[in-house]
Amino acid sequence: MDFQHYFATRASRMKASEIRELLKLLDRPGVISFAGGIPDASYFPAKQFGAAFQDALNSETSGTALQYSISEGFRPLRQWLAAEMGKIGVPCTEDNIMITSGSQQALDYLGKMLLSPGDTALVNWPTYLGALGAFNAYEPRYDKLSINGNRSAADFASDAEAAGGRVKFAYLSADFSNPTGETVDRRGRENLIDTAEELDCVIIEDAAYQSLRYDGEVIPPILALEIERKGSIEECRTIYCGSFSKTLSPGLRIGWVCAAEPLISQMVLLKQAGDLHVSTVNQMAMAQVAEAYFDEHVDTLHRVYSERRDAMLAALVEMMPEGVEWTKPEGGMFVWMTLPAHVDTTEVFKIAIETENVAFVPGHSFFADGSGRNTMRLSFSCADQETIREGIRRLSKVIKTVL
Repeated sequence: MDFQHYFATRASRMKASEIRELLKLLDRPGVISFAGGIPDASYFPAKQFGAAFQDALNSETSGTALQYSISEGFRPLRQWLAAEMGKIGVPCTEDNIMITSGSQQALDYLGKMLLSPGDTALVNWPTYLGALGAFNAYEPRYDKLSINGNRSAADFASDAEAAGGRVKFAYLSADFSNPTGETVDRRGRENLIDTAEELDCVIIEDAAYQSLRYDGEVIPPILALEIERKGSIEECRTIYCGSFSKTLSPGLRIGWVCAAEPLISQMVLLKQAGDLHVSTVNQMAMAQVAEAYFDEHVDTLHRVYSERRDAMLAALVEMMPEGVEWTKPEGGMFVWMTLPAHVDTTEVFKIAIETENVAFVPGHSFFADGSGRNTMRLSFSCADQETIREGIRRLSKVIKTVL
């Protein structure tokens, strides 16, 4: 039966995630994959989670662990998160925190809450594919976020009005962004706050990789910089979206939003209408493991991932032909590569997987307008240094044939 004519117009804007499809390649024998932007499963704190789940399910707490719970989230976890936010310059209480099913659910809720059809979302070119997927269902118009560029707030507002809406938010990942690995400097963050104030729009700060800095200057989150100006989180327009998916576990699906209480209250209503609350037992286990083990675990990830990043960057310098450029991230999981303009990386991908058993993500999916066909994303998180070197050797061999 053909259901297409039953679907709402927004359904036409919802497309399969190219990255989710590419993850299937991880099961193919012999493939060296730089495709999935996922943590290395061999470093998950499985023993600690095993003990935490056992504790949550003991006779005294099992009733709580297996029961319905409040939509805001497990209070001890929110209290721990509030304390952690304070450490990075965001003084707040648990009432400023809501637990979500990963930061992806937060993006979906924010799109639902903020976007009317035809409204404008400012995003980077390229930007996180999952954010585009979350926002697309709410039928926005996208405009290119220009933090240190020459476009003014008036330019953004005029274009949005001409399209029949207004600018509702600017979305970005300020630290080691997915897909480019780049970081917005302090001046750029300050400029963005100025622009958002002129536009009277909110800022969505996707901080999924914020904990994964390996070197370079630590820059306060956008929300922290805004609090420095305003004096209180309750006066701020920035919405901070955090996640445990790149550190402790993506499978438990626990993220959080930190923002002014009125915004959190509205998001709680969306949560109540959606899935009621995140799994209580998962939150209880996460609270126990995070409190006891988070800092130690992140230190381990810094050591492992920084070595892998360095191995990839060194192999690129040694093996890539002239005319190929790439970013040099200070943290996160990604290197972004740009090839000469005539090269289509979708075609490069087909050759690479068929002839050399090496995979990456073609870059065009990260652009709201489908451009960027000469770009690609490489992830260094899930391969050891020797495998990274071999994978870059294979990839450089393919690229040399298409230049």
